[in-house]
Amino acid sequence: MSDASWWKQAVFYQIYPRSFYDADNDGVGDLRGIIEKLDYLNDGRGGGLGIDAIWISPFFPSPMADFGYDVSDYTAIHPIFGSLDDFDVLVSEAHARGIRVMIDLVFNHSSDQHPWFRESRRSRGNPKADWYVWADPGDDGEPPNNWLSVFGGSAWAYEPARDQYYLHSFLKEMPDLNWYSAKVREALAGVVRFWMDRGVDGFRFDAVDHYAYDRRLRPEPPRDYELAALGDSEKTNPWCGHARIYCSDRPENIENLEFLRSVLDEKDGVVSLGEVGIVRDLESYIRKAASYCRQPDRLHMAYTFAMLTRTPSPKWFAEIVRLMEEGGNSWPCWSLGNHDSTRLASRYPGCGELYRTLQLVLLCMRGTPVLYYGDELDMEQAELAFEEIRDPFGKAFWPDYKGRDGCRTPFPWDGTARNMGFNSGTEPWLPMRGASSLDRSQADPMSTLHLLRAMIRLRREHPALSVGAYEELRQDDSVWAFARILKDERLFVAANFSAEACSFPLPEEYRWLEQIRLEAFGDKNGAAQGGAVQLPGYGFYIGLNEKP
Repeated sequence: MSDASWWKQAVFYQIYPRSFYDADNDGVGDLRGIIEKLDYLNDGRGGGLGIDAIWISPFFPSPMADFGYDVSDYTAIHPIFGSLDDFDVLVSEAHARGIRVMIDLVFNHSSDQHPWFRESRRSRGNPKADWYVWADPGDDGEPPNNWLSVFGGSAWAYEPARDQYYLHSFLKEMPDLNWYSAKVREALAGVVRFWMDRGVDGFRFDAVDHYAYDRRLRPEPPRDYELAALGDSEKTNPWCGHARIYCSDRPENIENLEFLRSVLDEKDGVVSLGEVGIVRDLESYIRKAASYCRQPDRLHMAYTFAMLTRTPSPKWFAEIVRLMEEGGNSWPCWSLGNHDSTRLASRYPGCGELYRTLQLVLLCMRGTPVLYYGDELDMEQAELAFEEIRDPFGKAFWPDYKGRDGCRTPFPWDGTARNMGFNSGTEPWLPMRGASSLDRSQADPMSTLHLLRAMIRLRREHPALSVGAYEELRQDDSVWAFARILKDERLFVAANFSAEACSFPLPEEYRWLEQIRLEAFGDKNGAAQGGAVQLPGYGFYIGLNEKP
């Protein structure tokens, strides 16, 4: 991991800092908490989970209208998380353990409390008048078009001081920055340089497909296609009823990505990861993601929500990979969970241990995997009452959609301790729910924690699993099988997405397999014999091809 492409072989781990560990006992996790728990992720001596890089969700000063994704200062730390000195210690301690640090930059919008917006909203003639997206009212005095906010209602808010509306793709407290302004782009470039100078190894760019909008402000037509993936919030969200061809996902956005890459390339080894929202059919969605991370002058990686579907199948997964592979010189990032999605262990009710199988598959795919904090402990989606909900998204669409708090609850370090070890007494910012805990997982040799530790070690021992070529070998209603190939190393991977045991013939060139058994997967390990692979329900097989 010493060269500029370290990220291709890395396993990332997303930390939601409010919920990881509360070192100062105020109910909210903090940077010092992350520092104290780095050894759990990787102690630098072969211990820990084996994580190579962490992605930390926002910790900047913020009014917390959207819990940190509404930033009021891009180059400081919110006091509840600590200080810049704490951050510097975090980077130093992480690097000492071989852990790279990626931070979350929210460049589509800022908080309405950011000094830039406070100045911009004062008048039409101030120096930052065009730093945000402003438009005159329509003929009837109403918003200039029918664009909708992801969080509900119109995407436009009226400002009397300017007699204009400003665009907010999300909350009205989060006005959209105007990427068509050269001064805005340079200001944001300054933010990137500030954090690169502090030793940051990478940046995750939030809502990166929203940076560009149709400058003619044409109204959105109704959607005439099926969405690539349908999450809980999208079943009732009117925003999803629009085609979204003018308010986001604009072709001119590529210029913005190339601008960001030029800034990142000022320092060797700094990586970028773009969040690409759901658009149109699956093919359009994945091709867009591939275009966003086409090398050498765009983002290094892009991730989608496509694999967070509630109805996973070999066909669905294989098609996503096929489309990304056809994207040319692009590098994908794969994830099965994040701070916006239902917890992996709760996503497939009635499907047994499918979620464990999928995590093994994730670590075998060509591309960079990201694990979401707590998924290694089988953390489930917390069921919260309305009065416990903090998420503005959940409040807006309750009860049809209960928001994202259920996947953001604090990490359970010790099931025997007060607040499950998240802190030493103060009530956590969200309730502790569920039976999962680190101590229980450590004590169980068959736990997902031990399974993922073994799989991460295996990925490191066999570079073909991270940077090798991909070859699809089988894809049917139950089984997805593929090979990863690097020079003389060939690994065969097969997973059963169904509860029923199955068998299928091996390709002739894979008749010389030495099984790599994952002890923590027990009787879910498949077998290869007699020229065929046998997979139990939700089973997994990985073998090294030893053909001379």
